[in-house]
Amino acid sequence: MTVALSTCPDCTEAVPAAGDVRVASITVCPGCQAELEVISIDPVEYALAPDIEEDFGE
Repeated sequence: MTVALSTCPDCTEAVPAAGDVRVASITVCPGCQAELEVISIDPVEYALAPDIEEDFGE
């Protein structure tokens, strides 16, 4: 299994990605604990994951 490295967009810490990573999957930065969403796999790129908002049935 190949491990690719990319950086966290929040703290610039190196974040490893397993070889079977998929677009839209969520991972956690080991440095700042931010939730990151995979936006590209070749090369691996992360963006801060969107916050889940309550809709209260609206």
